[in-house]
Parts: sequence; structure tokens; C-alpha cells
Amino acid sequence: MLKFFFLLAVLATFPAHAQTSFDDWLAAFRQEAAAQGISEATLDAALTGITPAERVVQLDRRQPEFLQTFFDYLKTRVTPSRITRGQALMTEHAALLDAVEQQHGVPKSVLLSFWGLETNYGSFLGSHNIPASLATLAYDGRRSAFFRGQLLDALRIIDAGHVSAVDMTGSWAGAMGHMQFMPSTFRAYALDGDGDARIDLWQSVPDAMHSGANYLKRAGWRAGEPVAIEVRPPQDFDWQRASIANRLPVAQWTALGVTSADGSPLPAVAGRSAIVLPQGWQGPAFMVFDNFGVVMRWNRSVNYALAVAQLAQQIAGGPGLTVQAGETDVVGTAQLEALQLALNELGFDAGEADGVLGPRTRTAIRQYQTMHKLPVDGYPSPAMLAHVEQTHAAAAAAGKLMPAPTFAEPADQP
Repeated sequence: MLKFFFLLAVLATFPAHAQTSFDDWLAAFRQEAAAQGISEATLDAALTGITPAERVVQLDRRQPEFLQTFFDYLKTRVTPSRITRGQALMTEHAALLDAVEQQHGVPKSVLLSFWGLETNYGSFLGSHNIPASLATLAYDGRRSAFFRGQLLDALRIIDAGHVSAVDMTGSWAGAMGHMQFMPSTFRAYALDGDGDARIDLWQSVPDAMHSGANYLKRAGWRAGEPVAIEVRPPQDFDWQRASIANRLPVAQWTALGVTSADGSPLPAVAGRSAIVLPQGWQGPAFMVFDNFGVVMRWNRSVNYALAVAQLAQQIAGGPGLTVQAGETDVVGTAQLEALQLALNELGFDAGEADGVLGPRTRTAIRQYQTMHKLPVDGYPSPAMLAHVEQTHAAAAAAGKLMPAPTFAEPADQP
């Protein structure tokens, strides 16, 4: 019996297609969907004749070669044309956006920022067929349970008459419409904003705006409070305090000498705030508030949340960044893997050497920086990589470690 359960556990770790063909998998899935009440007409329209989309699998497994700096991230997203277009749309849809803001408490500039970042104001909604993409990802096995659930929700949306199977298009990962909602998000938060008794996030701007604002409101949006503002820490600032987990009352940051970048008073908010350094201690610093956490529920990227704040601020007529400093050299994922290996061997737990800059790696960097009396910002700058490489090499030369990992990027293959 123990051997049987061990075999099941081993099989569960293999991709779905290692155990069955796509056609067999799809037939079993159709039975499950039908048992959950999805009509045969919807199943036929959405699933008949589909095959695994190899391009979707490639995109799902794609790993970035380099870690994009905050400045590089921002300059490709908060552009002059996007700011100008957002301002024009704010005028064009003034009545709608005013009504949405009054009902949900989300500023029009913030909604326009999401709209601009997600689909460039609807100019690119994605062209992948959602049922086919989700079926591919559910069958592929890497995150099959998640995408299986998304596929069931996509079929329920079609079954409810909100969109036809052929018109349900979006990103390769299943995000749809002007605001790029996943099917589960659609079912939980999408609203009929134009009163036509169906929810059309592809063609109806009122549906898209009300749905986006409803998501943010129900995620905890605090009306009248900012997402993030650029600040200027004092020269003697303890950079270890700059962490998204270190939340203090604004008055306490003021007492520590933190001021707004433009010299205006810091916002008077009821909650606590944190200081984040997206490009290390030499780059810009931001004070982030409760609404920053709300934006992070939409997209778990600090850079994305800061881009939302910056684009919204400039659409509303506010200034851009005042600090343009910081190390600009690009850090490669192979270098970050080597950094993680080196930190682990030096006794700082950076987790798996996977080239992903997660909380565990940031904590290990901060611990290393503290021990070596460096600015404690948790940022893997090129200077930080060089420092760790030297420390690791010295320890290895003293016979305390294995030979140092390779920090240089691999040469291009012919």
C-alpha cells in the first residue's frame, strides 16, 4: 500500500501530458465541466477542435535574461505619449469617470493609469483564444490546478452570455479585456456598467471602468489617500528602515527627517506607511501607503505599483521623478543565481539559487550588508555583486569554501 501511494505522489509531479494525451485529457475535462453545469453548447463552442498551443507553453516557461532596473521599467511604461493620451481620455470620458469615482472612491487618474499600463487604453487587448490558451496551460502541468480553475471560470462566463467563445481573446496567460482580468477575477468583480444586462470587458468602456474600480474598492482602496509619493530621506538615514515590511506613522517618518521630494507636506493619512527603494539607496525613494498594498493585490510587482502611482500622478498634472540617480548597469539572472549561491555558502540564507529576486534573497542581502557595514538597502546592484564576489573569493582562498561561482554572464552561444 505504501508503494502505491508513493507511485501516486511521483506521478503527480510529472506534467499532465506525461500521463495522458491532450485529447484524452480534454475529454475528461469536458465531463468534469458538464458535471459542474456548463452547457454542451458552450463546451462545443469553446473546446471543439482545440489543440495545445506551443507558443503559450514557450511564453509560460520563458525566463528573463536580465533583471530590468526600475528606471528602465518606468521609461517604457510612463511615457509622454501615454500621459498625453490618458489626459485626453480623462476629458473624453469625464462624466463616466466622475460617476465611477463617486460610486467606488477610486480617482479617475488611477483608473486611467491601470488602463494605460494594462492595454495602452484598449489598443492591445491580446489576440490569444482564452479557452485554448487556458486548456494548454491546464494540460501542461506546471500550474495545472490554477489554470484548470481559470478555464472552468472562462467557460462559465461564456455560458452566462457575456461573450462568445470565439470573441473571448486576451493574453497568453488568460487575462482579458481593457483591464486584463483573469476569468476568476471577472466572475468575482466585473460589473455591468452600461446597463445592457451583460458584462463586456472587451468593447464596453463603462463595464471596464466600473469593474476595475470595483476590484480596487473591494480590495481595500482608501478614498482620498495616495498610492505612493517620492520622498527625500536625510543624509544620515538608516537605510535598513527602508523596507516594505517596516510600516510607521507618517509623523514618525517626519521625525526621522524624511520629506517629500518636492518640498510639500507629507500626506496626513490614518494608516502607516513604508519607504521603498526600487533601485537601491542611490536611486529614488518612495513612501508607500495602504493603497500601495491594494495595487499590489492587482499585480505583485513593486515596480508595477510604483508605475501606477507615477502614471496617475502625471496624468493628473503632477510632476515626474526628481531623482534620476542610481546604478544603471543591468544585473543578469545568471549573476543573481551566482550571488544567491555565494550568499548561501557565506552563511546568509538566500534560498534556492533561481535568479529570482524574492523576499528571502533581499533579506540575505540586507544581512550581508549589515555585517559588512554597507548601506542596507537589499538591492543587488553591480557594486554589491562585486563585493560579495570578493568576499567569497577570499573565503575560498582561505580554504573555507568551495571555489567561487561564476559571476560573469555566459558568452553568447554560436
